[in-house]
Amino acid sequence: MAMHTPTEVKAAVTGNGRADKAQVTAMVTRVLRLDTPPKPADAADAAAIAICHAWRGAATQRLERARREMASQRSSGTSTQQAAAARQ
Repeated sequence: MAMHTPTEVKAAVTGNGRADKAQVTAMVTRVLRLDTPPKPADAADAAAIAICHAWRGAATQRLERARREMASQRSSGTSTQQAAAARQ
């Protein structure tokens, strides 16, 4: 499960965290290459959340994985260079 704030969703989809519903709907229509805006308006909101999660979720997961690796390296005494060499 993931949590995204309204401001985060609006910023991800429109580039402006203070965008109104019309702006969000317009960008959802454009991003998804729809011929007409999603109806009802809640459908556009749901699509915006999905877009936000697709675009930001992967980055968030990569950051969390990196944090876990760093914590693991610190506890095992492995340096960043040693860890990088081991991955190659």
